[in-house]
Amino acid sequence: MAGSRIKLELSRVVQGKSRLGILKGLGRTGQHSLEVPGCLLYTHFGTVPHLTQDTLHTLSNLPSVTQVTLSNIAEHQEVLEEFKDGFKKFSGLHDTVLYCSLHDPAAPCPSGYTTNKTVSVWGSGGRIELTVAKFMALQKTLQPDWYQSMADGETWQNNTSRKRVRKSVDRTLAHLDECLLLHQNSQELEGVEVFGVVEGGDILEERVRSARETAKRPVAGFCLDGLQTRAMDQALRTQLIAAMTKELPEDKPRLLQGVGRPDEVLACVEAGVDLFESFFPFQVTERGCALSFSFDISPDPERAVLELNDDERHTAGGTQPNGDVTLDDQTQMTSFEINLKDKRYQDDFRPLAEGCGCYCCENHQRAYLHHLLVTNELLAGVLLMIHNTAHYNGFFSALREAMANDKLDLLKRQLLGESGGQTEGKE
Repeated sequence: MAGSRIKLELSRVVQGKSRLGILKGLGRTGQHSLEVPGCLLYTHFGTVPHLTQDTLHTLSNLPSVTQVTLSNIAEHQEVLEEFKDGFKKFSGLHDTVLYCSLHDPAAPCPSGYTTNKTVSVWGSGGRIELTVAKFMALQKTLQPDWYQSMADGETWQNNTSRKRVRKSVDRTLAHLDECLLLHQNSQELEGVEVFGVVEGGDILEERVRSARETAKRPVAGFCLDGLQTRAMDQALRTQLIAAMTKELPEDKPRLLQGVGRPDEVLACVEAGVDLFESFFPFQVTERGCALSFSFDISPDPERAVLELNDDERHTAGGTQPNGDVTLDDQTQMTSFEINLKDKRYQDDFRPLAEGCGCYCCENHQRAYLHHLLVTNELLAGVLLMIHNTAHYNGFFSALREAMANDKLDLLKRQLLGESGGQTEGKE
């Protein structure tokens, strides 16, 4: 297998671990790049939920990498094989880099269906069992620019035994070796990059072993799996990420799977993560909510006081603030969002987020979104997804700017509140 074209050029490392830079050489011709820390573009079968391609591209600074998942695609293998020209052309994606992951990070994935030779993905028609041969046949049909190797990621539950975790690491390394062997012998996958998957559950020694062994293989980057929001608390996650990244080469990217909440993103960036899946805006949209948290590291003090007073006035109804998301329920609201179905927004004529320049905030008010949601209008999902995607991408831009200007601590205080908790609660 030829050397990877993907190179991570770091411009600086902040506080020992947070990495700022540019991922270069993306795509078959290597013409694309992606700033890190950054996120991918989350899609269902190549389409951002609720948005057409034309609507999506009214947004600026979209990620150059589009994520698709075998959960959505595996059941359409025969159609794609008949089409012959790859998924990018099939779905009308043009100037983008296509990354294929195993599971949809926003969808539940039942456990208990992994064997020594197979893993299962869950599409609309139910379970699809994949051997390495079938997995690689799918990659040849899809013709992505890079893909995640097949892996046994069913060890994120807290009660998983050490023996099961060790088996998961062994299986994942065996799957990677088989994938690389078939990849090297495939003309269709020439120029395509492979990301190795690091497993290990919540056991430090197995995490270190998995990272060390995966780093020995000719992979272009690493997927850190089994650290999802529902899997473990942030302190343990940070400890495990720090241990893994010590074993990984500096010039290859680290993609964290299943983590999207802004406070968790920030903590994981500080532990050495480069890339994230951007499924969080979709989850917020599905809840009928809008992201509305501050990440402005150079705010106007007068405007900040006015906004605070305004929010206090609107919250005076005695409703409880948003609780933190629980580890076993990703459907619960977070304090980074406002629930526009709430009756208090029926006469709130402010934009979803002050200072946001997206189409929704420029043209509509919270009261209008409230009306669309309570009358079940499809436009609600469109406008919310436009805003939530723009707001989330804006957060990553602010994160990179804060790292470049030594203002990471200021961003953290802005994001988490001076008390250290999530105090944006507009609910």
